[in-house]
Order: sequence, then structure tokens, then C-alpha cells
Amino acid sequence: MRLHKNLVLAVLNGLNQIFNEEKYADKVVAQILKSDKRWGSRDRGFVAETTYEIVRWKRLYGEIAAVQEPFNRDDLWRIFAVWATLRGYPLPDWKPLEGTPTRRIKGKFETLRNERKFRESIPDWLDELGVTSLGEKKWEKELQALNTMAPVVLRTNTLKTLPKLLRNVLLEEKIISTSSPKYADALILEQRANVFSTSAFQKGLFEVQDAASQTVAPFTQVSAGMRVIDACAGAGGKALHLAAKMENKGQLIALDIYQHKLHELKRRAKRAGAHNIEIRLIDSTKVIKKLYDTADRVLIDAPCSGTGVLRRNPDAKWKLNEAFIERILKEQQHILRQYAKMVKPGGKLVYATCSILPQENEDQITAFLSSETGGKFTLEAQKHYWPSEDGFDGFYMARMLRT
Repeated sequence: MRLHKNLVLAVLNGLNQIFNEEKYADKVVAQILKSDKRWGSRDRGFVAETTYEIVRWKRLYGEIAAVQEPFNRDDLWRIFAVWATLRGYPLPDWKPLEGTPTRRIKGKFETLRNERKFRESIPDWLDELGVTSLGEKKWEKELQALNTMAPVVLRTNTLKTLPKLLRNVLLEEKIISTSSPKYADALILEQRANVFSTSAFQKGLFEVQDAASQTVAPFTQVSAGMRVIDACAGAGGKALHLAAKMENKGQLIALDIYQHKLHELKRRAKRAGAHNIEIRLIDSTKVIKKLYDTADRVLIDAPCSGTGVLRRNPDAKWKLNEAFIERILKEQQHILRQYAKMVKPGGKLVYATCSILPQENEDQITAFLSSETGGKFTLEAQKHYWPSEDGFDGFYMARMLRT
């Protein structure tokens, strides 16, 4: 195992942007990977995985390296030295790595493993919130699972192909995948690969979407010919799946408050061949009011803390704060009570989050059902997906019938 200086410098530049400039890790990594066309798959893998790994374990590595934010260049080198030492890399004779106390690093690591906040690399306030919300045993199990690398999962676009056929197409591009009976449209990659460069992706045969996220569209119980509203559509991950489940028949209205996300959805829908999606920007309350009592199904994929997807977005735990949690809880309840009015009598409302915190999930449903708007609904089903139990992202969903 050899460390290459140009790759290490790329990692350090990425960490500086993520830690000190508060940029999102996924966007930083994507930008770095485009910066040098000479890198092969192994080089690209090293840069991406090392960056995410150090972001994930920032608190642990920072404590071992005895550095505090904001990190200067020397601090970032010390943190990298901790990562390399604990991963068993022989340290090269580069000047920034001179005098690295490898034995002390290993000893301090063994000591810090006794404290969960360091062992699982989590902010104090979030650790306390997790224990209060889920209980210590359950929280610890979920933290351990959330600190593992997320698998790459594809969702077969059934408007164009079937999972078995897609699997063979990917094999021709040297990408090996496995299916799961529990997730009908999913293919799980055996090894990470740049799937966006494949001809299968360019043809719209699949989207990248976690297996737990893929259960939301079936849970919504849509069928061809319905009028369906995806009320927080974003860039369209769920909307594209709903369109496939509707077999491109009926009307699927994709709403969002962000124009740039809807623009991305429009581009993705064209590639996927999803023709029944109608995009509408929520630029006033009139957009929602015009749809009152009209929809067979309304999906609210609500904005949330994202605690269920921390292994996919490890930088989120350093960007989250208590004020955000308080604000998002109020926003979720407001969205539920306003957007539920779009469901017609006999129709169904589905609320979903990628959070594992009950106050964003079942507690919100309990509060909604006791409200004036929620009094018209009955809870039909709810489902949790836990990283520690299901092996994928953490998700919650509830389906309610308007009587």
C-alpha cells in the first residue's frame, strides 16, 4: 500500500472545503473527481472514500491529532496522518508527515474507543438527543450501522426494462450486481463503480436510489390512471419511481419550492421516459389551494434531519444543530396540515422522512391526526426501515386514508 502525494493533496483540498468553507461533501468530491481526467478507478476510489472516511470520523481523528476547528493546513495533515496510521499505511518521508507519533496515535485510539461520542464520532448534543429519543441500546446500534459505508443501489426503470435484463446489460459493462426479493426493482452493486458513465444510465435504464427509499412509491399504492401529487418532489427520485408504478398513465404533479430542483427533475424525467409528470413551482399558496380535494394520492417526502442517511452524507452530522431540529419539526407539521388538504375523500396521504428520530416520524403523525385537518384521516399503515436491521438507509413512512 503506497500513498500518492497528488491524491493525498486532493483529499486535503476537499477536506478544507468541507470543514472550513462548509461546502457539501458530495458536491466537493464530485468536483474533485472531475479535476484530473488521468485518474483511474482506483485513484478515484481512494480520493472519494478517504475524504468521506475522514469526514465521518472527524471528531475521533481530530481528538487523536489534538487539533480544533477551524483546521489550518498543518491540522489537516495531522488528521490525515491519524487516518493513514489507523488504516495501516506506511507513512512516506514527506515533510508534513515528519515526526508523526504513530505509537501514540494507536494508544490514544484504544483509549478513546471507550467513549461513544468519540468511538462513533458524534456531536454531544446529537448523541444526547439520540439516547433520549431511541434509548441507549437502540441508538448505539443505529450509530454503528450509520458509520459503515452505504452500498450503491440502483433502481430499475421499469418504463424501459426489467431488473433481470438490466443486470445483464450492466454485466456487459463489467458491473456486477445482485437482486433482492424484498426490493423488487433494486440491484445492489457488488463493488462501487462510476455508474453514471455507463450507456445504461445514459439510456435511462436506471436511477441510483437506496433500497429503503425505493419502498416509498409502492407504499403509496399508486396505479395507472390516478391523479397523484408528489408535494415535495425535489429533483424527482420518488416522482420518477411513482411514474413507473403508474405505467406513465394518469397525472403525476410534481411540486417543490425550488426551481433548480424542478429543472433537474425535468431533465431526469426526459431521460427516464416519464411522460406523465407535470411540474409546478410552489411560488404562492394559490398553487396548493387550487389542488384541494383533487388527488387520489399525495406523497409528502418531508424535509427532515436526514439522520437515517448519515452514512451516505456523513458531513450532515457536523452541519446539523438543535435549532435546525426545532425549526424542521414545525415545518413538517405545517406541511402536513396544509398539503393534506389536496387529498380528495377516499384518497390517501403518505408522509415519509429519511430520519430515524420518532419526533420527526410517528410523533408527527400522532400530532397531525389530532389536528382539525388530520381529523379527516385515519392511519392505515406505518413502516420503519432501520440501518442496523435492514442494511440500508433509515426511513419512516405512514399512509393515511381520508374518510
